[in-house]
Amino acid sequence: MCHNETELEDLKDLRAEVRKFLILTNERKKMSKTTLRKRISLVAVTALTAGVLSVVTAPVASANLNGLPTQVFAAGELGVATGSNTTGATVTTAAGTGALSLGLLYKDASSTTAQTATALTSGALVLGTNAGSAATAVAFVVSSGTLGTAVGGGGTQAITVARYAANLRTATLGGTNSTAVAIRWALPSTAGTYTVSAYRSTNAANANFTAATDTVDVTTSGAIIGTITVSVVAAAATDGPVVGYSTCTTKNSGTLTPASTDYSSAFVNGNSAYINMQMVNSYLQANSLEGNIVVTSSSADSVVAIGGTSVAAGTGSTVVAYGTAVAGDDSVVRVNQATAGKPVTTTVTITFNGAVICTKTITIRGAVDSMVISNVSSVESDGNGTANAAWLADGTLRDAHMYIQLKDSAGNTVLPGDQTSSNTGNTEFSIDTASVSNLVTAFTVASGDQATSLSSSAVPYNYSAGKYTCGSSQYGTQKVTVKHTSAATGKITTGTFDARCAGDAYTYTASFDKASYLQGEIATLTVSFKDSKGNAANAVTAVGASEMIVPMMTFVTATGAASTTTKADGTKAYTLTVGTTTGMTAGTYSGIIDFTGLTAVAATKQTVTYKLSTGGDTTTNADVLKSIVALIASINKQIQALQKLILKR
Repeated sequence: MCHNETELEDLKDLRAEVRKFLILTNERKKMSKTTLRKRISLVAVTALTAGVLSVVTAPVASANLNGLPTQVFAAGELGVATGSNTTGATVTTAAGTGALSLGLLYKDASSTTAQTATALTSGALVLGTNAGSAATAVAFVVSSGTLGTAVGGGGTQAITVARYAANLRTATLGGTNSTAVAIRWALPSTAGTYTVSAYRSTNAANANFTAATDTVDVTTSGAIIGTITVSVVAAAATDGPVVGYSTCTTKNSGTLTPASTDYSSAFVNGNSAYINMQMVNSYLQANSLEGNIVVTSSSADSVVAIGGTSVAAGTGSTVVAYGTAVAGDDSVVRVNQATAGKPVTTTVTITFNGAVICTKTITIRGAVDSMVISNVSSVESDGNGTANAAWLADGTLRDAHMYIQLKDSAGNTVLPGDQTSSNTGNTEFSIDTASVSNLVTAFTVASGDQATSLSSSAVPYNYSAGKYTCGSSQYGTQKVTVKHTSAATGKITTGTFDARCAGDAYTYTASFDKASYLQGEIATLTVSFKDSKGNAANAVTAVGASEMIVPMMTFVTATGAASTTTKADGTKAYTLTVGTTTGMTAGTYSGIIDFTGLTAVAATKQTVTYKLSTGGDTTTNADVLKSIVALIASINKQIQALQKLILKR
C-alpha cells in the first residue's frame, strides 16, 4: 500500500473514532445526570441514618440523699430532715435547719406526692413544710406509728396548740401564717410499708384554729401537698458492704468522710495520693461486718498502705488488713512512688472478702527529666530583649519569646520551683555559658513567668515563658541551650532552640498560594518582610498598619492593625475566601497590598494578580458539537484530497 493510501486509511479510522467519541460524550452526559440523582439520594439516606443512630439517652442521676446534714423545708412541699441516721431524732427549728431524723437510710430527691424513703424500725423522722403566705393551718397524717413534738408557726397563732387524733396519727397545727412547721414521727416497730401525707388549708376561716377543741379539718378543707411512702426495715447489723452504695474517692490527704468526687488536681512528685472509703450495707448503714480488705496496685513503681487518716507510707504493691473499712478503721489507702522522682500511673483495686469494692487509677508525677521549647520568636537586633504581647498572646504579664515546658520521664508536665501544685517563685532557668555570644547575650525566665498549673486545660500557665536578648546590630541564627537546675536535687535538665536576630521590617513582597481559584475556595496570601540588610524581619516589632484591596475575595484574617507581627520567619499569612456576599464574576484580577508605614520609607506597594473562575465545565454542548462537526469536515476534506491523488496515479 502506498504512502497516500496509508494516510487515507488513517484518516478514515480517525473519523470513526471521532464519531465514537461524540456518541460516548452524549451517553456520558445522560449518565452524569443519573449518577447525580443517585448521589443525592445516597447523601439524604446517609444523613437520615446518622440522625437516627446519634440519638442517646441521658443518664439518670442518683437520688440518694442519705447523710446530708440538713434539709430546709420549702413552701408547699413535704420535707424530711435528712441529717444523722444514727443519733436521736430531734425537732429544733421549723425551717428544718439542724433537724435530725433517726434511722433514715434512704430518701429520694423528690418533695411532692410520690416520695420514697427507707428507715429502720427503731427510727423516727422529722417532717416539715413551709406553710406559705396564704396557709393558716397544716395537717400531717401517718398510716401507723405516732406523731408528737411539733414546732413552728408565727404571729398571734404561734404553735401553742396542736390537735392530735386519738391514735396520734393525725396532727393539725395552727398559727402557720407564712411560717414553717415541723413535727416528729416515731416509726412503727414492725417492718412494713407505711405512708405520711401533709395537707395545708388556704381557707381564711381556718385562722380560728386556736384551741385543741376547734373543729377545723384541714385534711378535708385543705389540699394535699406531699406524700411519702416509707419502707420500714429491721436493722442489718451483720450485712456486708454493697459495692453500689459504698464510696471511694481520691484526695491529697486521708479523711474519715470521703468526698463526693475525686481529687481534681494532679498528684505531684514526692506527694502521696489517698483513697478514702466508706463501705455501707444494703440499708445504707456503715458496714459492721469485719473481713479481709486487700489493696493491690497494678504497678511495681508504687507502694500502698491501709489504715486510718495518719497511715504511714507502704513498702509493697499489695497490702492486706482485717476490719470493717469504716471511718477510722482501715478506711484510708495511701499510695506513693516506689522510687523517689520516678513517675507512676497505677490502678489500685480494693476488695472486701474477695469482692471488688472499688478501683481507682492514680498518677503521681515524677521529677523533671526533659525540657520542651516551642513557639520561638525571632528577636530584634537592638540589645534590649523586648518581647511583643501579640507573640504569645498571654497579656502584658506574659510577654516573652517562647514557651518552655518541663516534663517527667513519662511525659507528664511538671513545674519549676518546688515542683508542687503552686509556684514558689524560685528562678531555676539559665542559659548555658557556652551559648552566650555577641549574637545572643542573655536569656531569662522571670519568676512571674514560670508555669503555675499542671492542667493541660490551663494554657498558657502550664508553660513557663522565656526571653532572649540579641546583641546590638547583630544579625543571624544561633543554637542556644537552656538549663533548668532543680532546687531540690541539683539535677540539670537542658533544652535547645534556634535563636534568630534580625532588624525591623523595611521592605516586603506578597504572593498567593495559587495562581487561580474557584469560587468558594480558600486562598492564602503570604507577605514576606525583610529588614534593611535583606534578612527576614524579626517578629517583635510590629509591621504597621496596612491597606489591602483584593477584588472578588473576602478577608477572614483581620487586616489594617498597626500591632501586626510576623511569624518567626518574618512572614505573615492572611486567609481569604474566594467570592463575596454578592457573588463573583470570573476573570483575572489584581490586588494591591500596601503597608503604609513601610511604603512611606523604602518599600513598594505590592500587586498580586490572580485568576478566578465560578467552577465547573463552562463549555456548552453547542461548543462541543460545533468543534466535532468542524473536525469531521476537516477530515472529510483531507480524505477527498487523498482520493484525488490516488486516482491520478
